[in-house]
Amino acid sequence: MSPTFVVVPQWQGSVSPRAMRLADGAEAIRGDLPTSATVVVAVPVEAGDAEDTGINRFSTLVLVRNAQAAVLRASADWALTIGGDCGVSLAAVEHASRQHPGDVAVVWLDAHPDLHTPASSPSGAFTGMVLRAISGEGANGLALGTSTAIPLDRVVLAGTRDIDAAEAELIRTHSIAMIDAEDLSTADALVEAVRHTGATQVYLHIDLDVLDPAELNGLANPLPFGISVEALTSAVTGLRAHFGLAGATIAGFAPASPEAATDDLSNVLRIIGSLTR
Repeated sequence: MSPTFVVVPQWQGSVSPRAMRLADGAEAIRGDLPTSATVVVAVPVEAGDAEDTGINRFSTLVLVRNAQAAVLRASADWALTIGGDCGVSLAAVEHASRQHPGDVAVVWLDAHPDLHTPASSPSGAFTGMVLRAISGEGANGLALGTSTAIPLDRVVLAGTRDIDAAEAELIRTHSIAMIDAEDLSTADALVEAVRHTGATQVYLHIDLDVLDPAELNGLANPLPFGISVEALTSAVTGLRAHFGLAGATIAGFAPASPEAATDDLSNVLRIIGSLTR
């Protein structure tokens, strides 16, 4: 079944100096998507207020989450969500979990584990909290409820290489599965980690900073020692051969200019192709 493409040009969850470029990145990708299968979620221009939650721009993030959830509820197909920042995965995973109750594992292909709470976050950026919110912990309005939350024993971190101390402790305490970048040269370890969760459906969150900066110029948070586009697409193909695809996100595209976006789009479209073909 072909996906619905849900474009969410949200930047408010990021504190990257390149945050505003995330909306441009979403728009650049949208230009190469099939118009008839694409829905754009309107993102307010205002930054929003924290409202004493410890989450920067909380009020706008909640508005976008609710608007995105409404779009997803109207779709019978699986959804490929295009960010924007990583926070767009919250409503998207919630939708997938509703469609496949109790049977979704989340593979988090991201340089960062995004496992903070408002209390532990050093920045207040929701992008650093979104996976924890998907597991059901966080501020009201930006955390999944008990019926749709994904337990941490059904989460697999992949290509993660920038981990804060509080996140490292959580990973150790909960024995969260981790596949290092060097182990993603084939999909074998990733497939086995997902199989170990017992789920038959997988949600793939792809923050493009899982890639090495040499692979893509327009990264919101570039970090060295990432994976190649070939390794990423092979991992996606391997997972799809063994599990149902409940949904996916591509986030973190922040090109410096339209010309720079064009230079990167061939690789972004290769990744989209691995998810949709």
